[in-house]
Amino acid sequence: MSRKTYSYSAAAIVAVAALSFSSADGAEAFAQDLIAQDEVVEEQSQTVEAETIEIVPQNPSSQEIAFVANEVVQPVVEPVVDAPIEASSLRELVSSIDQNATLSEQLRCLAGAVYFESRGEPLNGQLAVAEVVINRAQDNRWPASYCGVVYQRAQFSFVRGGKMPSINTSSATWRRAKAVAKIAHDNLWQSEANEAVYFHANYVRPKWSRTKTRVTQIDTHVFYR
Repeated sequence: MSRKTYSYSAAAIVAVAALSFSSADGAEAFAQDLIAQDEVVEEQSQTVEAETIEIVPQNPSSQEIAFVANEVVQPVVEPVVDAPIEASSLRELVSSIDQNATLSEQLRCLAGAVYFESRGEPLNGQLAVAEVVINRAQDNRWPASYCGVVYQRAQFSFVRGGKMPSINTSSATWRRAKAVAKIAHDNLWQSEANEAVYFHANYVRPKWSRTKTRVTQIDTHVFYR
């Protein structure tokens, strides 16, 4: 081999080596660029993740609970109860009842029976008539209401055609009948005829009375059960 050829060969070797080293340096630089870009992306990802973290309010149950030492008591409202009526006699009790109060339909039927059947009787006789109506309403042999008992066919002679005659509502007699009806309904006074379900005037003797048990007689009325 000649010196010139050797020189060319050496130059070629140097060039190839330089190119190899240059390629290696370039590859290394390219790799470093990729690593740097990955680090930037990772930092950006962490930044975005940090910015998008959901902020959850602290659970109140995990907080320290402060207890109040003082007892909390709700005020109890006592029900309003009417004071019991005290009276030494039936007459006194009748006088203490509000005789101008409006009656319900059922109490009006009861008071009507007292008014028409016994308004001329003493107060205990009127109370006994009211007691008969109440006892019948509580007995399954009769209707289950005062009006049903009073208007039952052929039971009370003052009822005509299923109707009650007109009442003089401004009279003292009617006011007393209303008071007696309320006393009997509320069981405010013990009646002498508290078990009676029948009665008749003492000047007649109906056949049915022979099979009934006599309870008492008050003035002109005789009561049975």
